[in-house]
Amino acid sequence: MREKLEKAVVDERLAALNTWSLEEEGSKWIMRKYRFSSFLQAIAFVKEVAQVSEAMNHHPMIAIDYRVVTLRLTSWVAGGLTELDFATAAKFEQVYSEVEG
Repeated sequence: MREKLEKAVVDERLAALNTWSLEEEGSKWIMRKYRFSSFLQAIAFVKEVAQVSEAMNHHPMIAIDYRVVTLRLTSWVAGGLTELDFATAAKFEQVYSEVEG
């Protein structure tokens, strides 16, 4: 899961996770902004993201701006995106559904 993915595979994985995107063209990062109805919901989401991240031993860059949480993922060891980045992003999507739902 820590082998750098080819661009075609990255594009395929992004299509499956259509809420995530490359930070910029050619980027080694994927990112997603989550919007919440309150600051407390945003913080609850970040707390759950922390639990998932620890369990998967893969940690995102996190920015919190009131009700918006931005997550960015990459695999430093591989020098780019790996299957682990996309598996982690998919778990974050599940957490979002639970927190926001």
